[in-house]
Amino acid sequence: MANIVWHKGYIDREARNKLNKHKSFVLWFTGLSASGKSTIAHLVEKELYEQGIRTYVLDGDNVRHGLNADLGFNRDDRRENLRRIVEVCKLMVDAGIVVLTAFISPYREDRAYVKSRLKNDYIEIYVKCSVEECERRDPKGLYKKARAGIIKNYTGISASYEEPENPDLIIDTEVTEVEEAVKEMLFFLEGKGIV
Repeated sequence: MANIVWHKGYIDREARNKLNKHKSFVLWFTGLSASGKSTIAHLVEKELYEQGIRTYVLDGDNVRHGLNADLGFNRDDRRENLRRIVEVCKLMVDAGIVVLTAFISPYREDRAYVKSRLKNDYIEIYVKCSVEECERRDPKGLYKKARAGIIKNYTGISASYEEPENPDLIIDTEVTEVEEAVKEMLFFLEGKGIV
């Protein structure tokens, strides 16, 4: 793409962060469906927003209604799903926004790619929960459909989930209530001097 150049504007990320009075970065929540990723991400967003921090949640289901509506759930489509998301994250971070993502992102290789693209702006939170507990919760009825063979390539049933090896934070939702998980996340961010 030698004929395409990046056009720099007069306002950069540093200026936007200064105006916002906070850093911009990505909180990458990963875990099985029904582990609590979206719930925690939205509640953390609410807390940060109430502190005057510009935020946005990118949720796996929501993104597949538009930007990634053309993708399925095979290995290549999952990879492309995250490739597109990471580019959106980069734009939002440059715009001075704290991005909270809730994506299963089941493969270590793909999460490593995301981290390589976001570099120091990437904070990985593993929302840990057993398949058995997620299946028990099953708010959307997806595990039941996957067990019946209606849904193919369903993570935890017919497709694997590779647990993160070195996440920045682990929140085990089988033993941690949602409210406590949010406090734990905020304490982590404060401890790192991020917020």
